[in-house]
Amino acid sequence: MRTVRAAAAIALASALTAVAGCGGGSSSGGGGSNESPKTLTYWASNQGPSIEADKKILTPELKKFEKETGIKVKLEVVPWADLLNRILAATTSGQGPDVLNIGNTWSASLQATGALLPWDQKNFDAIGGRDRFVDSAVASAGAEGQDPSAVPLYSLAYALYYNKKMFADAGISQPPATWDQLIADGKKISKDGKWALGAEGANLSNNIHQVFALGKQHGADFFDKAGKPTFTSDGALAAVKQYVDFMAKDKIIAPGNAEYAQNQSLQDFAKGKTAMVLWQAAASTFASQGMKPEDWGVAPVPVPSGTPGTGQNVNSMVAGINIAVFNNTKNVDGAKKFVKFMTSDAEQKLLNKTYGSVPPVKAAQQDPAFSASDVKVLRDTLATSAAPLPQVANESQFETTVGTAVKGLFADAAAGKPVTTESVKAALTKAQQQMTQ
Repeated sequence: MRTVRAAAAIALASALTAVAGCGGGSSSGGGGSNESPKTLTYWASNQGPSIEADKKILTPELKKFEKETGIKVKLEVVPWADLLNRILAATTSGQGPDVLNIGNTWSASLQATGALLPWDQKNFDAIGGRDRFVDSAVASAGAEGQDPSAVPLYSLAYALYYNKKMFADAGISQPPATWDQLIADGKKISKDGKWALGAEGANLSNNIHQVFALGKQHGADFFDKAGKPTFTSDGALAAVKQYVDFMAKDKIIAPGNAEYAQNQSLQDFAKGKTAMVLWQAAASTFASQGMKPEDWGVAPVPVPSGTPGTGQNVNSMVAGINIAVFNNTKNVDGAKKFVKFMTSDAEQKLLNKTYGSVPPVKAAQQDPAFSASDVKVLRDTLATSAAPLPQVANESQFETTVGTAVKGLFADAAAGKPVTTESVKAALTKAQQQMTQ
């Protein structure tokens, strides 16, 4: 099995960008063991405004776990730009953390490597049962018909965050509900060094999230029912061009955003340089940047017309973070105890409140904090108008190839080069060829 796992991981990694060096944790030995029962290594994803902020949030909780169990947890918060490649390197080498966070869109890809502990009924029972979790969240933890490769930790969806003062200064009374309204409002705002919409043009995952939702609005899925890529369909072309055109044609995104990949668009928003941003959960970042809750508002992501959730009006991918156990852990029992701790009702309430996300644990969702106006938009979007990214084994390669294509098109737009249907098709054709080689 080790040979099969390594081969699968190598094949996947070779199709992606260059793999970064992996971090410490566990050694090989398929299926895990309890050779080091007093220690765990945990790779957390960067959920807050900075790596240091995440350490400050998580460290007290890890100390709490250590006090309860006697197990010391070594924390590393991994930037999103590095996380997938770090994980792929770990699956290839067999040298990974004991417990790690993964983007839920990567679940099927990482499941295919065999590197993650499957969450069968026995393992779910060890953390309180599968029925504690929202069904849609569990469905995003692996391919249909297989035991999930991870457990839901934070549930997220995209929303439109807007700066109330910048809207008022431009004479805009309410957030846009359609893309035409967003462009019209954006042109009123985009002047005198200020811009309407923030973007992260060099953030491959964010690029995919945005064009996937737009693709659904244009009737595109990016994959057919057999799992083959359809990146050059009319709907996919229209979606990518629409997104890049916010910079290239409509001039409502600053050219410098083509290079953004590490939450810089949120920083610009907090500084009053940008009036709107499409993001999953931004409250903690805005607070860290000195914004007060009354300074900003939240609305559903725009749709072509009508209301989100009707017809093709998907306005978000099903976003979220899952927590997984590396199959080669030297402390499999401790790792499952840690997952149980992190998904307990108390920790779910605390951590999701802090990050502005929605608990995937049903009981935790009942806390009044998750009925606040900003979180309610995320919760309602997840319930009514979000769609999961394709649960195919090469989904992570999709993020890399198409995300890179969008990055290149943003770079062209920033340089003043024309972004045409032909240039979009050429970029997506190259991405599709990379997927099928």
